[in-house]
Amino acid sequence: MKELLKLRILIIVILIPLTLLFVIGCGNGVHKQSGDGAAAGKKYDEIKVPTPPDPTSTVLYWVGEELGFFEEQGIKLNYAGLVPSGQLVASVVAGKIDVGGAHVNRTIAGISAGAKIKAVVAQSETTEEIPHHTYITRKNSPIKGPQDLVGKKVGITAYGGCNEYIPYGYMRTGGIKDPRGKIDIIIMPETMMEQALRQGDVDVAGFNRLPADLRVNPEFDYLFSDYEPWGTVAGATPLYFTEKFIKEKPDVVKRFVTAMAKTINWQNDHKQEAAELTAKRANIDPSKVKIRYFAPDGIMTDETVQVWIDLLTEFGEIKPGIKPGQIYTNEFNPYYKQ
Repeated sequence: MKELLKLRILIIVILIPLTLLFVIGCGNGVHKQSGDGAAAGKKYDEIKVPTPPDPTSTVLYWVGEELGFFEEQGIKLNYAGLVPSGQLVASVVAGKIDVGGAHVNRTIAGISAGAKIKAVVAQSETTEEIPHHTYITRKNSPIKGPQDLVGKKVGITAYGGCNEYIPYGYMRTGGIKDPRGKIDIIIMPETMMEQALRQGDVDVAGFNRLPADLRVNPEFDYLFSDYEPWGTVAGATPLYFTEKFIKEKPDVVKRFVTAMAKTINWQNDHKQEAAELTAKRANIDPSKVKIRYFAPDGIMTDETVQVWIDLLTEFGEIKPGIKPGQIYTNEFNPYYKQ
């Protein structure tokens, strides 16, 4: 009887460790199969970005997340709320968000004013078919060229950004050297532009939409876009960090730029699919999302920055002497070759 009891105890002592080993092994297997980076022990660097507003065009952050490009770089995007474009620089400097990005003219103006920020990756780029902004008139409008804009009402969504400077650039192609004050700027939401144009509240309306989409409506005529005054160099919208963030976390910046560059290249090869991914994420009709074109590899160039430095300097918006190297760097971009 005693021998039998000893045998049972011995069996229990042997089986308990084996059972625990089996359970632990099974648990590890489940975590690996789930693809849950956190559960598998993978750590992510979190980057605070502004929440995209109601999307009217492809959102690269969403596309990159859907494709897993940020995850593979160990980056987690934290959407920190809506930030108006005019407040992005201040929000980055204050640390409310880590990354800002709007038209490059705002980046240049912020740096000229003393903001310690630097752009690290390019985003949108203008083409004739896919410009940054498009301006239209009513059908049979007497406005046919840049000189006809003098004294007319132009509807845009904000002062001081590309919306305002694109009409000025277009007017200069007609020989109007200082167009400021020669048009009547009317500020309104883009959703109200078409109706304002129909009613005659504005003579010209600016949209962040494709010329082809606007030409479909027989009520309106295409007048110009940013492609007319500047070709492909006008639509730059780079992303920037503070110099402090870049100095303290260069590896995080490099991985973020890598994810963005991969997303950009995929997007350029799959424009419609990228728009559809954006629409799916936003739960809206894909036809409401404008396709976009982005700078290949996310690489910035002096040319896309210098055109705006010159314009802002001429209009007295920034101090003279700003150089492209003060605005951006490609050093964190794995595709960049000097």
